Amino acid sequence: MSAALLPAAGFEWDLHGPKLVESLGQTLYMVGATLLIGGALGLVLGLALYTTRRGGLLAHRGVFFALNLVVNVFRPIPFLILLMIIAPVTVTLLGTRLGSSAMVVAMSFAATFGVSRIVEQNLVAIDPGVIEAARATGASRWRIITTLVVPEALGPLILGYTFVFVAVVDMSALASIIDGGGLGAFALDYGYKRWNFAVVWITVVVIIVLVQVAQALGNRLSRRYLRR
Repeated sequence: MSAALLPAAGFEWDLHGPKLVESLGQTLYMVGATLLIGGALGLVLGLALYTTRRGGLLAHRGVFFALNLVVNVFRPIPFLILLMIIAPVTVTLLGTRLGSSAMVVAMSFAATFGVSRIVEQNLVAIDPGVIEAARATGASRWRIITTLVVPEALGPLILGYTFVFVAVVDMSALASIIDGGGLGAFALDYGYKRWNFAVVWITVVVIIVLVQVAQALGNRLSRRYLRR
């Protein structure tokens, strides 16, 4: 392509600025909704994996095997392929497979299994002696789970969810490939496709700032709740 045929390069605030703000809002919506839904479901699933494993508070070999198998099956699936697999479910729920809300369905599904492993790994690190001491006092299993197990691992869990935040931002960018909207779509449509890499780099800077803010908040909260 000759230079004369190339579109004008550079970030034009009047043209690109409003679209950047709109795309940032779409990304924050997708990431926030995914963390809320996938984060909650992943916490429940992770707790189930932890408590039903051998020696757990609710140890059950069959339940643990089934849950572990489901996580192992779905967690390794690449997100773009998962989007295609989940599309019929998304259409059933929302009537469409396109748009930011549609992407939340697949992103929440993917996040659930990733979060569950993070939760399980952090809970396994809890000193078993603490659990046994609580059981010796006569505390019920559910009371131990809600008032001891989760609070004991809260600091590491916050760091784990911060890591998930970054992964979900990455998923939201990939979702742009099939009309998911957000910063990924903005960089693709107004930057890469138009050979305007100023737009691409501005988008990269916005994402870096977003991630850095989330990481700083996660670090601060984890330090507050981390039990030393």
